[in-house]
Parts: sequence; C-alpha cells; structure tokens
Amino acid sequence: MMITLVLSSNMKKMLKDNVLVRKLDGIETSGSLNILFTDKTGTITKGQLEVTNIITGDNKNYHNIKDLKNKKLASLLNISIIFNNSASLSNGNIIGGNTTDRALLSIVDNNNYKINKTEIIPFDSINKFSSVKISGDENLTLIKGSFEKILPHCNKYYNENKEEKTLVNKINLNNTIMMLSKDAIRIIVIATSKKTINNDQDIKDLTLVSIIGIKDEVRKEAKESIKQVKNAGIQVIMITGDSKDTAYAIAREIDLLDTFNDNAILTSDDLNLLSDDEIKTKLSSIRVISRALPQDKSRLVRIAQELNLVVGMTGDGVNDAPALKKADVGFGMGNGTEVAKEASDIVILDNNFLSIAKAILYGRTIFKSIRKFIIFQLTVNICAVGLSIIGPFIGINTPVTVIQMLWINMVMDTFAALAFAREAPIKDYMKEPPKKRDEKVINKYMFNEIFITGIYSLFLCILFLKLPIFKEIFRTDINKIYFMTAFFALFIFIGIFNAFNARTHRLNLFAHILKNKTFIFIMAFISIVQIILIYHGGSMFRTSGLTLGEFELVILVALSVIPFDWIRKCYLRIIKKEVGGV
Repeated sequence: MMITLVLSSNMKKMLKDNVLVRKLDGIETSGSLNILFTDKTGTITKGQLEVTNIITGDNKNYHNIKDLKNKKLASLLNISIIFNNSASLSNGNIIGGNTTDRALLSIVDNNNYKINKTEIIPFDSINKFSSVKISGDENLTLIKGSFEKILPHCNKYYNENKEEKTLVNKINLNNTIMMLSKDAIRIIVIATSKKTINNDQDIKDLTLVSIIGIKDEVRKEAKESIKQVKNAGIQVIMITGDSKDTAYAIAREIDLLDTFNDNAILTSDDLNLLSDDEIKTKLSSIRVISRALPQDKSRLVRIAQELNLVVGMTGDGVNDAPALKKADVGFGMGNGTEVAKEASDIVILDNNFLSIAKAILYGRTIFKSIRKFIIFQLTVNICAVGLSIIGPFIGINTPVTVIQMLWINMVMDTFAALAFAREAPIKDYMKEPPKKRDEKVINKYMFNEIFITGIYSLFLCILFLKLPIFKEIFRTDINKIYFMTAFFALFIFIGIFNAFNARTHRLNLFAHILKNKTFIFIMAFISIVQIILIYHGGSMFRTSGLTLGEFELVILVALSVIPFDWIRKCYLRIIKKEVGGV
C-alpha cells in the first residue's frame, strides 16, 4: 500500500513539472539510472530549427534567401525545398513534416509553381537522403541529404544565374562545412540530377544547388541539468543524427565531454565496426553517438543491460519504440509519435532534458520515502512484537487492548504512509551515486536505526511497565486504568517522535520539514486524536483522563527517543559509518 501510495502521490506532483508518468514503477526506477541515452533535438536543444546559412557552389554565403531574390538560383532553390519535403504549405501555414523540413520550408518566399511529382523516395535515416522527380516548370530529379552522402557526387553546381558550372572548389566547400559544423550548425545539401533516382546507387553526376546550414539553439538550462545528472553519477550519452563535428560542438557547449578521447564521440559506422564485447569495454568513456540509426539505440540498451546497468532511453519516433520498450525506463517526448509514447514509461511533456533530471530526482525521493517509512514501521514493530514476546515472561500479558492495537496499526500503517509519501525532492539527492540494480532495500544505516531505536523503544516500554517509580507517580485503582492509559499514550507518542527521527538522517530533525506540510498535519492530527482518546476513549479504548502532571511525564519519557537517536547519529558520524542515511 505504501509503495502504491507514494508513487501515485508523486505522480500528481510530477505532472506539474511536465513529467507524465504512464507506468508507476517507472518513477522509482528512474532514480536508480546508471546510464542515460538521450536525443539532442528538442531535448538538449530547443527543437526550433532556423536556417542560418545558404551557401552556393562558388562558396558564397547568404544568410537569407531574400538575398538571392533577384537571382535565378532562388527559384530553383524554392522548388527544391517545396517539392522535396515531407512538410507542406497551406495558406502560409506549414503542415506536418519533421523539424528539419519545416525549418527549410519556412524560408520559401514563392509558392506559385506548376509542378508534378513522381518517383518519390522519402528520407530514410539509413540512406540519409530523399529525392523526387518533377515535371512542369522544371524537369529534374531533386535530391536532398547529408553532405557526406550528396556532396562527393556533385561534379557541377548552379551559379546565381542558374548556369551549370564545373565544381572545382570542393576543398573550400568542405572547409566551410567544417567551420559551420564546429559552430553546431547542421548541414543539408540540395542538388539535382537529370536521371531518375531509384536507390542510393543512382546518386552520381549531381549538380549542386545549395548547401543549407540549420541552427538549433541549445536550451539555456541544458548545461546545468546535464551537470546535475552527471553529479548524480549517471553517465549521459547524447545520440544524434548530426555529423561528428556538429555533435562535438554541442557536446562541448553543454559540458558533456569530461575529457576528449578517441572513444568519447563515435559515429554509427564506428559503432558497427565494434563487436559487443569491444563496446562494453569502451562504453564508460562514450559520450556522443553521431549519425545514429534507430537500431543503434536498441543495441546500446541491450549491451548496457548486459553490464548490469539500469538504463534510461529517450525517443520520439516510431523507430525509437523498440529501444524505449527495452530500456529500464523509456522517456517518450511530448511532441513524439503515439507509438513512442505508448512504448515509454514516462512522457516528458515539454521535451526538455531538465524535466528528465526532475524525473530522476523524484525517483530518488520516492525510494528514500519508502525507506523512511520502513524505518518507522519496523521500529514500531520491534517494540510491539518485542512486548508481545517478552511481556508474558515478565508478567505483562495485555499492555494494549485489541481496539488500541487497531488504532496503533492505523498510525503505523495508513497515516504514516500518507505522511512519508509527501516527502519533498531535495537537490542534495542528486549528489549521491545511483543505487545498484541488486541493492537491498534495507541498508546498513536503516538496520542500525531500526534495531537500536527499536530496542530502545522496547526497553523504555518495559521499564515504564515494570519499574515501581512509574506506578507510584500515577493514580492507582483496582484496574490500573490510569497507568495503562499512560502506557497507551506513551506507545503512541514514542511512535510520533520516532517518525521525526526516521524522516531524516540529519542531526536537525526539522530540516526541510516545511516542504512536507502533510507530515506536520498528520503528526498533529494523530496527537490530537490520541489526546481525545485519552480523555474521552472510555471503556472502548480502556482509557481515563490523566492529570496534567501525568500527561507531561508521559510526553517527557516518550520524547527521550529523540536525544537517544541524536546520540546514535552523532556516534555514526564520529566513526564515519554514516554517509547518506537512507
């Protein structure tokens, strides 16, 4: 019940931070991630692509198509963009298509062409190009793709007057492309062919129309959120379809690269040349996969899981679904396909890496909340079960009645679960190393607190029941009603004060307590109800009103669990066994 309650409770809070949880156990697992494979576009970057450069075959650089407006080349460039595009224009609005095609279409300044399309080959992440044969105002095959796929096969280019010229300065163009790539600009090459293109084997003897540079600004919060996740001991690997130089520039901008080495940035081709065992040895040093293919994601997830790592994967496309499904936690993007969302455990509604960092923090908080509840509950259990076992041997047969036990169970189960379920996410949790896949729920710190505080609580109860000094303080009657009322109150208030001990491993019991107002409210509610039961519980709860002095003594004895546990925490710090508590 506690696990379901804490997961569902945090699910509502996470929604306010743009994190939609589809599968409850995905929240807790996200806090244990060892490695995270993340997309770049829209996650680390804004996903708002903008055309920044238009470079002609003679290496002239324009920053706007309007600069080419009076040139004949502008018309061919317009046609190439409009008709070799997965998006479309309708009354000035861009409909459908991927982010790259939408960015290209946004620079078009003329749409009045009479063109028929045939022999369409849509863009494919493996082939890295798209083509379409057109007839009408122009009779050509339009080609668009990555520069390494298209540019080597361009033997000619169109000058500004749309005259075909021999392409002799490829070295200069390649240098320009390298400079743009190092500034994190994605490169798209647009060309034409007089032949029909049926497959990538037909890509030859092309005429270059233009080289387009597209910039996607890095989110301002990306660098800090990457730092948070890295500080949490999670390896972040950026997977992108961009070129190696562009990927390197972005990785450098967000401080993803700790130290640059030969294994830090690999292309999909590099990855395919490596065996699974070779990847396993290099995985810890990899930071970027460029020119990535969908199958690369699935392979990397499988290899990481074989290394016993807890794996997170982000994705937004149909082809990402297998990797999202296979990962321990799949993060679908809010603007992604329904297939990707359906395969994911968590949907990041704003596509922002910062929201992924928040999901990890919530996951760690939830695991800690469960552990805190376990400390509290088992501490109470040791005391209660110990009394039941030891009691008959020392003349204590029924220290609490059945009805009283029902109230105690409500306190230690239902109300405590509600109180600990609302623990706030604290940024310090992101400075701790991730949990191992096979890590036990109860760690050494928890066992220490459960056993020592539980035994002390049991010892306190036995002393209270057996020492004559306590019996003499309380009023006496034939049924010992006042004394047993005092013991009932003592047991409950020991539990309440132990809840404060269990809530934090810090010496300051009130650290961050105002961030969990539910905890304060529930502890106050239990205290008020307990006081009502003391004075108005009657025969049903076997209680009778205590005097103010008797009640103060009960509170004082119960309160002793706090300084006792404080001494325990200090001792652990002195011997350096206490590192991070729960």
